[in-house]
Amino acid sequence: MTDHKKPMAEANRISGMLNAVLGTDRFPVKVDELAVEYSRQCFPDSPIDKVEGADLEDFDGLLKANKARSKWLILYNSAVSSEGRKRFTIAHEFGHYLLHRHQQTEFSCGDEDIESGNSRDIEAEADLFSSTLLMPLDDFRRQVDGQAISFDLLGHCADRYGVSLTAAALRWIEIAPKRAVLVASRDDHMLWAKSNEAAFKSGAYFPTRKNTIELPRSALAHSNNAWLSNQEQTTRAPAWFYREPPSMTVTEMARVAGQYDYTLTLLLMPDAEWHRPWHEDAESEEDTFDHFVRNGQPPVR
Repeated sequence: MTDHKKPMAEANRISGMLNAVLGTDRFPVKVDELAVEYSRQCFPDSPIDKVEGADLEDFDGLLKANKARSKWLILYNSAVSSEGRKRFTIAHEFGHYLLHRHQQTEFSCGDEDIESGNSRDIEAEADLFSSTLLMPLDDFRRQVDGQAISFDLLGHCADRYGVSLTAAALRWIEIAPKRAVLVASRDDHMLWAKSNEAAFKSGAYFPTRKNTIELPRSALAHSNNAWLSNQEQTTRAPAWFYREPPSMTVTEMARVAGQYDYTLTLLLMPDAEWHRPWHEDAESEEDTFDHFVRNGQPPVR
């Protein structure tokens, strides 16, 4: 029986090899070339033979073996205009290859994602592998340490790693020093939201899986407000999170995600004044972003 590989460990091991060969200023990762060459060197009996674009109407990426399992193919949706999205998709399928290829012979990732019968979520694992490979945390921290967070800074990270602003913002959420929440919205309603652990445990999250949630009317991204493409404000936290005390403030930043037709809002809050978790309507410790991903609707990376 094949041992289950850990996505972060696999990605970090490959990153260490790339650092040794190419140096630490080696970004963005040429993940299409990497997937082919690495698999040929490490798994010559069943390598990834090709990585290419195709007309994939219903999903973003595909990993598929031939009948003999002697070769694998990665396809990505050629209609996607974002090179960052394509890079993330290829890395996601490469993650499936390294982590899950012994479980099945085909992985189609998009609106009709394959549901795993295992207790772990293979789509979330492939996403974690992709983020770690493309944006190693040690290098990511070096880019942001000592600087005030802003969408301009996150845009620098997105350019460095060849990923979307959304992907860079989600990566920063993982290392945010205090409570932070990222919201994607369209037409004054939330599409998904991602809270870091500190925010989630304090009750600062949005259960969009079960509810249609409108943005607060005071939100920068709400159509009531004539906001610029890069704007910031400090407002009362209860406007966003009703459980927060009236004295709590939240720093709110908003940026249109350009060609992807949604707006990103980054919410930054001080430490909670209490530590008792509020999870009455949480979904088994899974926030709405994670459910969004596992159901084949990954946000634009």
